[in-house]
Amino acid sequence: MNFGEHVAYAIHAHTGQTRRWDNRTPYSIHPIWCATTILTETALPQDFRNDGALVLLYHDVKEDTEIKLPQDLPPRVLEWIDGMTFEGASVPGGSDIERAQIWGRPPEIRLFKLYDKTNNLLDVVWAPPERVAIYREYLRQLRADVISNYGEDLNIVRLSQAVLL
Repeated sequence: MNFGEHVAYAIHAHTGQTRRWDNRTPYSIHPIWCATTILTETALPQDFRNDGALVLLYHDVKEDTEIKLPQDLPPRVLEWIDGMTFEGASVPGGSDIERAQIWGRPPEIRLFKLYDKTNNLLDVVWAPPERVAIYREYLRQLRADVISNYGEDLNIVRLSQAVLL
């Protein structure tokens, strides 16, 4: 499949799902934002960006839907999607599980999570202030980790800083 077909597949996988903040915005906007944002990262190798975009397109399909992943995904994309998946993450308190386990995952997974969480924090108006504070601290930690592993020249590093202001 080409990238456009993968986008269409992700949209189909999230049919009927909406973002929490307004219960109207199609959920698929989230993985598409994440995927297209990593594709702009000229500081990362092209093959890494391409595979990372697929990971970010499909990271919630495995966790939040009954749809099977496409069969033509490269092995490292499947491995990274598994790394983005946390047992129990979709239930109340699941984000605590993720925050505890993320630091044992490879740096690539933490980079992908920075895209995921930056986008989530853009529309976190639905959450109570104490949850927003926890989310912001998690984003700060992910951002610091990404800087230590990839440097400050990534767009997502700058975007996440802007979201934290």
